[in-house]
Amino acid sequence: MAMQGCKTAAVEPASLDAATALFHSLSDTNRLAILRRLALGEARVVDLTTELGLAQSTVSAHLACLRDCGLVDYRPQGRASVYRLTRVELLDLFKAAEAVLEATGSAVALCPHYGQPTAGAVAQ
Repeated sequence: MAMQGCKTAAVEPASLDAATALFHSLSDTNRLAILRRLALGEARVVDLTTELGLAQSTVSAHLACLRDCGLVDYRPQGRASVYRLTRVELLDLFKAAEAVLEATGSAVALCPHYGQPTAGAVAQ
């Protein structure tokens, strides 16, 4: 998904399918939390459940999804599995996303379609 300049060229929706799937895999709060934690280093499911405050079944289901997407993998260690990121490019993606959020003042959080209401906000 190379984007160079702002050329006005027709974009075929089918050519965006893989990018859409990638961003969808990152769009879940729990999956994103797991990936960001794994960006710090390998972890077992028990580590992730403890550190992220999630149920074991939730972590396992999201890890399975992330494995299917090719974003994480694991290695056996005794009776446990140790998970890690498979793509170091995710670190650059996280840095770029943080830069965009900083540049936009996190305006996306206020988006009526994708933002999350803050605690105490009154719906209109």
